[in-house]
This record gives sequence, structure tokens and C-alpha cells, in this order.
Amino acid sequence: MAAAATASVVPANRGGRRNGAVDDEKLVFETTEGVEPIMSFDQMGIKDDLLRGIYAYGFEKPSAIQQRAVLPIIQGRDVIAQAQSGTGKTSMIALTVCQMVDTSNREVQALILSPTRELASQTEKVILAIGDFINIQAHACIGGKSVGEDIRKLEYGVHIVSGTPGRVCDMIKRRTLRTRAIKLLVLDESDEMLSRGFKDQIYDVYRYLPPELQVVLISATLPNEILEITNKFMTDPVRILVKRDELTLEGIKQFFVAVEREEWKFDTLCDLYDTLTITQAVIFCNTKRKVDWLTEKMRSNNFTVSSMHGDMPQKERDAIMAEFRSGTTRVLITTDVWARGLDVQQASHVSLVINYDLPNNRELYIHRIGRSGRFGRKGVAINFVKTDDIKILRDIEQYYSTQIDEMPMNVADLI
Repeated sequence: MAAAATASVVPANRGGRRNGAVDDEKLVFETTEGVEPIMSFDQMGIKDDLLRGIYAYGFEKPSAIQQRAVLPIIQGRDVIAQAQSGTGKTSMIALTVCQMVDTSNREVQALILSPTRELASQTEKVILAIGDFINIQAHACIGGKSVGEDIRKLEYGVHIVSGTPGRVCDMIKRRTLRTRAIKLLVLDESDEMLSRGFKDQIYDVYRYLPPELQVVLISATLPNEILEITNKFMTDPVRILVKRDELTLEGIKQFFVAVEREEWKFDTLCDLYDTLTITQAVIFCNTKRKVDWLTEKMRSNNFTVSSMHGDMPQKERDAIMAEFRSGTTRVLITTDVWARGLDVQQASHVSLVINYDLPNNRELYIHRIGRSGRFGRKGVAINFVKTDDIKILRDIEQYYSTQIDEMPMNVADLI
């Protein structure tokens, strides 16, 4: 890898819809030398009809990560791009795959793997939206949906598949998803993907792909074990890394509430309920059982809440997401299935995240609180902390060079 050069970042425009998150000028990029930011979509050599789609979708200028990563990807380089939640990763993926496929050929040319069904569907939607004028055919291959529908869509012919590893692997083994024309593999949220759960399935998929494959890896956090894994299937990748101490999420105020006993968390939550419903709030628990328990307990105390986790049927998950997006429900209780890459902010105003349980690892913390305050919005995160959790909280604080204060009485005024 070439010596790292620190590039300065030009402030994002203030007008129109911002395709980026936290104030871009605060980010410092540590980037492979020779990667210069390109400040407008027009200068990226993108097909005219795809540009039309990008502008029609409401994007005006590339976000900081897009200014650096789009060109190397389009040029065929392997790329490791690190950018936290809300910086325009999904639209960057959509843009590059739409640019790279040959629409005159009805074969799968790009494969995007994501850790959750919702993220895979989200990616498919953005691809279809910005690829509207180039007649892009894309399909989300995800668990929980009909296998027959997948087979029908793939037999018909699509250019891009966005999916979860299990279902994609299944479709490849059934020879319904033909891999011979795939030239680009994107691993989205790869820290999650390559962690225990999906590693084997990803290697399984990779075995079926053509040898001269281009690989793009995108993630908010890049622990060392992932960078090591990349050596196995990436060639001289361009690295676009946000320094870790820049990962604190600007504009999100973080607080904690000390509770002596687990059962006091519930009373604290009830006290906060009116504050939650000022906007929309997401409450994270560490287990599906806890989500079900808390949902039930809130409802039996006459509080209106909805809940979602990975064990629910896909139809139900979709319906809950739709309600939350439209603002019909204001409080969502969920597990970490929701913490990654779900861009509900396009349509809703989550400005409060509550960690009912502190996350099991430091990386998850940033994904969770990154749900609030996306696209430059302000947000508040409140952590419920038992006496024996204080150490974990201090560890998170140190790790992200951030500050987590005791929650003030007037927290409602900050939301």
C-alpha cells in the first residue's frame, strides 16, 4: 500500500438534500496516495442517463466518501472504503454498480452482499431508483421471501443482485444465479459480514465467482482481523479510511442514566416516554427475548410501541418498517438487526436512540447511535447503565475519543 496521505475535505454544500452525514469538513481521510477527491458527479465520467437518475433522486453533490471512492471503483480497482453510518455508502454502491454494468447484456454482472435483509432491499431500491433512466434490472435475493420469485426473476435476467449470503449461496448452488459474468463483488457492512456469522458463506460464494473479480469492501469499522482477511481476496486495494478518532458522530449528544438494578431501567424508560414521542425513537436491546419482553411490558402499561427482530417473518418486518418510516409508530424496540445501514432517515425523524442494554461490542455502539442524526441532523443517544456497565461505557468513550455525560433534566429540549 502506498504511503498514507491525509487529504483535507471541502465543506459540503448547504442547499438541497445533503448526500452525506456529519459535517464533512470535520472528517479527516487517510487515503492511499493519489486518490484525489472529485467534487462533482459531472466530473466522474458517469453515463448521462445515470447522472439524470442521480439528480432526479435528489443528490446534488457527492459526499466525502463518494468524492474519493467512486472513481477508483469505476476504474476497476479493488477498494476498501471506510465510512460511518449516513455518509452515502448505499448510494455510492448503487451509483458504481449502475455505471459498471452493460445493460445490453441480461446477465448478472455485479453482486452485493449485505448482513441484513433490510439493507439488501434498501440497496436494491436505491439501485432501481437511480438506474431508472438506464433500464437497470436488479433483484434482492433475501431469506424470508419466496424462492420461486427469486428463481423467476433470475431466469428472466437481471444485471445486479443485492442479497444476503445464505440466499445468494443457495441460488448459486441451484444454478439459478449464474456467476460467469460477475465482475464486481461488493461486501457491504463487511465488519459484520466477515465476523463469525457469514464468513463461511462468503467464502462459499466467492469460490463460485470468476477469477478476475473486482472486490469492494465497505464498512463503518475495520478491525484488524478484517484487514487481514482482505489480503486473501483483494489485490493492491485502494484504501479510503476515516481515522478512528474522527468516527465520533458529530452532532449527536450522548448521555447515560445510572440505574442500580436492571428492573429500574423499565421505570426510567416509562419516565422518558413522553420525551421519546416528541420525534421518533429507537430502543436497542441485546436479545430478541428482551425485545419481546420489553414490548409486552410497555404495552401492558398502556404505552404504544412497535418492535422488530430477526426471528419475525419477513412480511411482518416489512410492515413494521413501513409504519415506522411513515411515522405511524413513534417508538421502535429492536435488536442490532436494525443497527446497520437502515436508512429510515429518508422518511422519518429518529433523533433519539436509547441503549436499554449497552451493546456487546464497541463497534456496535457507533452503528446504533449512527441511526440518529443522519444527514447532518442533530440527535441524542441515551445509555442505560447499571453499576457494572460503567466500565464498558468508559471504554466506549475512550475508544471513540468522545464524551458521554450524565443525562440532564431538560433532555427533551435537546431533541
